[in-house]
Amino acid sequence: MFVTLKSQPEGIIFGQRLRELRTARGLSQTALADLCGSNHPFISELERGVKVPSLTMILRLAQALECRVYELVSVFDEHRETRPSPDAV
Repeated sequence: MFVTLKSQPEGIIFGQRLRELRTARGLSQTALADLCGSNHPFISELERGVKVPSLTMILRLAQALECRVYELVSVFDEHRETRPSPDAV
């Protein structure tokens, strides 16, 4: 039996950023998982946008990647600036 997991738009954006930071630091998904107390399948799901991390996991990922939390989530500010606001008509 196969389970189809649906990606979430926020997850895809976060996952792309996570992959960029991980590969820039020369880490495999398994190495990153070990550093943040997770597992390889979960990191893979994050990078594919299937899962969205909790605040605790974002903090662990930032520590494992030796970056600020802002570096992981600033991508959302960039995407918000390019989309029209819901109040604009």
